[in-house]
Parts: sequence; C-alpha cells; structure tokens
Amino acid sequence: MAAYGLYTHIASNKFRSMLLLAGLFVLIYVLVYAGALIAEVVINSDVSVDYYLVAASRDLVKAFPYATGAAVLWIVIAYFFHQSIVDAVTGGEDVTRQQQPRLYNLLENLCISRGIPMPKLKVMDSPALNAFATGLNQRQYAVTVTTGLLKALNDPEIEAVLGHELTHIRNGDVQMMVIAVIIAGVVGFFAELFFRMFTNFGWSSGGGSSWSSSSSSSSSSSDSDRKGSGGGAIVVVIVAVMLIALAWLLSQLVRLALSRSRELLADAGSVELTKNPDAMISALRKIENRGELPGATSAVMELCIDNPREGFADLFATHPSVDSRVQALVKYAGGRDPVRLALSSDTDDGPADRPEHPASADEIPPPVPSGPWSDDPPRAARSPWGRRS
Repeated sequence: MAAYGLYTHIASNKFRSMLLLAGLFVLIYVLVYAGALIAEVVINSDVSVDYYLVAASRDLVKAFPYATGAAVLWIVIAYFFHQSIVDAVTGGEDVTRQQQPRLYNLLENLCISRGIPMPKLKVMDSPALNAFATGLNQRQYAVTVTTGLLKALNDPEIEAVLGHELTHIRNGDVQMMVIAVIIAGVVGFFAELFFRMFTNFGWSSGGGSSWSSSSSSSSSSSDSDRKGSGGGAIVVVIVAVMLIALAWLLSQLVRLALSRSRELLADAGSVELTKNPDAMISALRKIENRGELPGATSAVMELCIDNPREGFADLFATHPSVDSRVQALVKYAGGRDPVRLALSSDTDDGPADRPEHPASADEIPPPVPSGPWSDDPPRAARSPWGRRS
C-alpha cells in the first residue's frame, strides 16, 4: 500500500508538471489578450466594447506565435540556467570530497546504498539551518546545505536531511517546484511589463487626453453614444486590468496546487533510506524556525526543508508544521520526539531568553537508535514502510 502511494505520488507529480506547463501558456495568452485590449483603447478610444473585444481577438491570433515563442524561450532559459540563478541568489558553491569530506561521504554512502545517482553537492555560507534540492534532470540535480546546518547537526541528522532532499529528487518534487517558479516568474514579468506600459503610455501620453476629449465631444451627443464610445473604453480598460491581475494572482497561487504532503513523503523517504527516524525528528527540531535565508526569494524558500515564512493562519504555508511532521514520524515510523532542542546560539542572549532547563549543542545526546529498523525490541507503534528482516 505504501509503495502504491509513493509511485502514485511520483506519477501525479509528472502529470501536474505537464498541467503546469500547459497553464503557463494559457496565462501568457490571457496576458497578451489583455495587452491587446489596452493597445486598442490607446489607438482608438471612441468605439464600442464589441469592437475592442473583436479587435483584441484578431491581435491575439496575430501575436500567438510570438507569445508562444517567448514562453518557450523562457522555459529554455530556465531549463539551462535556473541552477546558476539559484546559486547567484543564495551564494551556493560546488564542493568536492577534499573540501567537505564529512558531507560528501555521507551523501555518497546514501546514494551507493540505494543505487541512486549522486547529485552535485553545494554549500552556501549562512548561519541559517536549511537545505534544498534543485534541478530538472539527472545532470542538473544538486543538493545545497548551509554551513550553519553542518555546524549544528551531527552526522546521523545530516544524513537524514540529505535523505530528505534525495527523496525530493526521486519523487519528482524538485522538477514540479522549479516549473512552478518558472510560471510565477514569466507571468509576473509580463504582468509588470503590461502595467508599466499602460501607466507610462496609456495615462500620461495619449490615454488620458483622448478619453477626456472623447468625453467632452460626446457631451453634445446622446447618452447612448456616450455609452458606446468613451464609456466602452473605460469598461475595456477595467476588464484588461482585471485579466492581468487575475493572471498574476493565479501564477502566485499556483504553488497552492502543490500538495504539502510532499514534505511528509520526503520525511518518510529519508527514514526509508537511513533507517533512523529519531535522526530525522532531531534534525527537524533543530532546524525549526532557524532556516531563514537572508536575501533568498520566496521561490527559493519553498524548495527548502523548512520554510519559516508561513502564510496567514498557515493558509498559504508551503510546508506543514514541524510538529505535524514529527507527529507523523512518531506515529508511523516509531521515532521518539525529544524536547525542542536549544542551540547554543539561542542561549547566549541572556538569562531572560533562556528556558528553565536549557540544553547547549554540546549537551544534546546523539539520537538513540530506535524504531522498526533498529536492533531494539519492537514497540507497539509499527511502521507502514516495512519491517526489519
């Protein structure tokens, strides 16, 4: 049953990726149509609404190949250069075994033990505790971790984090998230472009004067003529602005179509790889609310193992809470949840900020092997992912 759910999730991610790409083109065409409406109003501001709609449709047909080509070009650029863009934003750098032997060996051992092609390994200089995976194909896959994570976590916990990111790659979550970022980027770019064109050329140069002259000239005509001329232009402009705003809003909310269950499945996949649910729980507790990457965009934060930038009442949160993730690991993987671990960096601010019984990073005991894959006697809670043979 668990295998069925996992493979169904992978197939669903591939299907959603195709739908998201198709949605990208639809939103581009909506933006082009809205731009055509505004252009027709600027060119001729004293005709009926029907004329604007028909003329904008003709313009859309003419611009169809150009809009399609622009969307394809954007996808191609993102396909080949998205990793460079992410590295430029986060400062991630490739590392070798000689530079990071501890981290490199942990990732290599995980990949060898499960027959997984090893992705590129990157490290970014940041005190934050976070990690993320990127890439659209086997040659591009990369796992990036922060220096803060390497200092704060022990080897089993780092291995659990790496297993989490490897699971994202195996499940196809990375491709889907990158495609969602591409959609938000291209639609946001064109929406802002049309808004700037409208405000710079529509109102300041020709739009305002033409509409004012139209309204003054139509004052001497009948009410029906006014509704069919200047009033029609205003209605069409409002419709165009609403279309642009709708396309932008849909592009920003497209990430809500990406189920937050992907993080729970990645946690489960990490346990399946490492056979150590306690290490995954301990890592999540240490990372909790300490993963903010200064200067990183929201698109990058959505790729991370923990995203502290939660939406209103968690409605727009891209990750389930750490508590819910830990509870799932305790319930289904047989893990044990320690008290929220306090790092030494959190206990240096003074006695007022310290808990009653603070635990420094040196006092944190290594995770005790437990769960259905350990050598300890089995407990009542059994794991849905299998039993130690």
